[in-house]
Amino acid sequence: MPHSPEDKKRALTRLSRIAGQVEALRRAIEAGTDCSPLLQQIAALRGAVGGLMAEVIESHLKETLARSEAPVDVASDAELESLLRILKTYLK
Repeated sequence: MPHSPEDKKRALTRLSRIAGQVEALRRAIEAGTDCSPLLQQIAALRGAVGGLMAEVIESHLKETLARSEAPVDVASDAELESLLRILKTYLK
């Protein structure tokens, strides 16, 4: 769960967009749309869900590491950003 009000608002906004994409995909399938445009919509939807997942993971890691009792030098901002870049790469 996103922890800050800003993170929560951003996640809910993304989720609303995803719901719109799902509805558009449903209408396209009902209308008998060709496969190529459907595949494009599905790929866009997958990307949107991956983006939401990346945001929630980022929020979780930041909150978890901020609360940890580990020494400050264990998880520097640069190390955290590096970890987040790697996760985002694999979530695409």
